[in-house]
Amino acid sequence: MTDRRNPRETRFAPGETALLFVDMQKIFCLPGQDPAHPEFGPDTYYHRRLRELVIPNQVRMLARARAKGIQVMHTIIEALTEDGRDISLDHRLSNLVVPKGHPLAGPIDELEPVANEIVLPKSSSGVFNSTNIDYVLRNLGVGKLIVAGVVTDQCVDMAVRDAADRGYLVAVPGDACATYTEERHQGALKAYGGYCWVTDTGTILDRMGA
Repeated sequence: MTDRRNPRETRFAPGETALLFVDMQKIFCLPGQDPAHPEFGPDTYYHRRLRELVIPNQVRMLARARAKGIQVMHTIIEALTEDGRDISLDHRLSNLVVPKGHPLAGPIDELEPVANEIVLPKSSSGVFNSTNIDYVLRNLGVGKLIVAGVVTDQCVDMAVRDAADRGYLVAVPGDACATYTEERHQGALKAYGGYCWVTDTGTILDRMGA
């Protein structure tokens, strides 16, 4: 019988794996705070999905990663300057200006970094384009990357494709990501499924070890 498993399917051991949360920050994950989408209230598809599915699944993965000694990393959109003069043109045009030190720039309370966890501020959509994450991951000896966060078809997409191009083995738990419609979410996972292993939180937890 032909083996139809995804060739990127793997297990996640400490020392070779990092769990990366993309843009799971207060300004984009709390209703009514996103400057680009102030109309997104708590009952919109996006915030219901975050509240009922994505954040609980991310919390489960975070707890397992910490317990197993797997590297946990957070990337957030935040300028290097208080006036935001360093951000990308695209973010400027898209009204994604989060000044350095903004009170809502940090990760949501449920995912609050503990001491010694890495937080990488970025000023573009792609974490590999505007941070030194590649350098950091290689210093850590990490070759496998689990990517979860928002939004599925923008910053998560960029992280997945760029990581794959740089030689990382990437997994995406689809039920730990969100974007603004279900159609966009599913379309994104299908579009970059050739660059990663699209799976689910339960499988990720199992592959991290009991």
